[in-house]
Amino acid sequence: MPANLKLRPGTLAEAIRRHSAGQQKFGVALGEFLDEFYLDREPSGRRARIEEAPEFVGDDIIDAYVGAVGEHLARRWKLGDPPEWSDDPRRFLRRFWFPEGVEAEKPILLVESPLAFRRRMLFVEAEPLRRARMPHDERWRAYEYLRTGMMPDDETE
Repeated sequence: MPANLKLRPGTLAEAIRRHSAGQQKFGVALGEFLDEFYLDREPSGRRARIEEAPEFVGDDIIDAYVGAVGEHLARRWKLGDPPEWSDDPRRFLRRFWFPEGVEAEKPILLVESPLAFRRRMLFVEAEPLRRARMPHDERWRAYEYLRTGMMPDDETE
């Protein structure tokens, strides 16, 4: 096994290297990176996980999505300005993109998409990087209430 796939990628750049090398599908590598990001409670540690510029994979949607991830994580978790690499023009689409099978939800996604995704013409849900390990802050609670109609437990993290 070329890389130690028993360990999750610690940085966004490492997740993309794994995808580019054919070791993991994009969604798997990104999800594992997000788990590591959310488990790191220190803002400086989180910032370090998105600081290195991920390579371009040659797929316009993935390259734009990676830019949105870097920008969104910096903004969503108040880590300072988005990394400079996330503003590269190659990290932006020229045409709208929606996930497959969301015809009826397109108007909702147009409104809900966070700024980092919307400005790249990627239309996704309000919490596109949601994972089980994601901290349950007030924004998370509000979105879960809107999404499910049920108020999550009031435990804080």
